[in-house]
Amino acid sequence: MSSTTDKIKGYTNDAVGNVKQGVGKLVGSEKLQAEGAAQELKGEAQVAVGKTKDAIKDTSNAVNDKINKI
Repeated sequence: MSSTTDKIKGYTNDAVGNVKQGVGKLVGSEKLQAEGAAQELKGEAQVAVGKTKDAIKDTSNAVNDKINKI
């Protein structure tokens, strides 16, 4: 999965999790609130994975550029 896909899925899960938590609070459902919190955490983790992939790619490109200048 690409870093962009990871980040998109992550931001989507984060948003849906926030909505679930809000609806859970509105209707008094602790279960829905907990599901929302879990989905939000999943989204945050997916975004972190995407950002890590970007950082690794950027570092790899920088190293390759340095090697090619030698």
